[in-house]
Amino acid sequence: MGNRLELTGRAEATHFWFRGFRAFVAPILEEIAAGRRDLRLIDCGCGTGNNLSLLAPHGQAFGFDLTREGAHRALRTGRPAVQADIEHIPYQSGTFDIATSFDVLQSVPDDRVALREMARILKPGGYAVLNVSALELLRADHAEVWNELRRYTPASAGRLVGDAGLQVVRISFVFASLFPIMLGVRMWQRMLRPFREPQGDSELEVPPEPMNAALTWLVEREAALSRRFRMPIGSSLMIVARKPRTAG
Repeated sequence: MGNRLELTGRAEATHFWFRGFRAFVAPILEEIAAGRRDLRLIDCGCGTGNNLSLLAPHGQAFGFDLTREGAHRALRTGRPAVQADIEHIPYQSGTFDIATSFDVLQSVPDDRVALREMARILKPGGYAVLNVSALELLRADHAEVWNELRRYTPASAGRLVGDAGLQVVRISFVFASLFPIMLGVRMWQRMLRPFREPQGDSELEVPPEPMNAALTWLVEREAALSRRFRMPIGSSLMIVARKPRTAG
């Protein structure tokens, strides 16, 4: 895991995927925060801690990660972080206004328990914002390196949210603009699987600058467009769910 966190930490600042990811997530957080700057927010499975900077403009941002290295990296951002398991979140019920989890649930042994825990720590009316891997046909080297146990469809994601006692606000595909490229690469990897072992996560390598700049422009334009139109397909699903204000 340490090597993966190191690779992620090096890529997050400039890699087109991470730039696009931030372009998708930041407006969602701004929308549900509704101008408030006094919220309590937590990133569940915060990895390097880099995404805490997306939460911080809206209040006090907390984080936790399954690994000790992840928790230490997050602490170095200057924000509270602990080592913890998303299936056993060490915070009292009704503590947070917004709980996020980005590319974590697909690798958690019991994603239902994990999301129920996220729902538990939310205040009534609080929001969960999730990014998860989409579509089994995209399973290839990346999935094996990151120990993905499942990939989601809008229907399966909706069931997961409902089982956790949350209400779906939005489930939408993201990275539609990259889908043809990713599908081609991953199908090629799967075709070659009988003849080789997975070669690590080459997708975390930052491309040459002209290509990286072009792909950044592409996904950022998609992020802007997605605020008005739903994408028909994509490599990930962005989920926004809300905890009911009253039981029942």
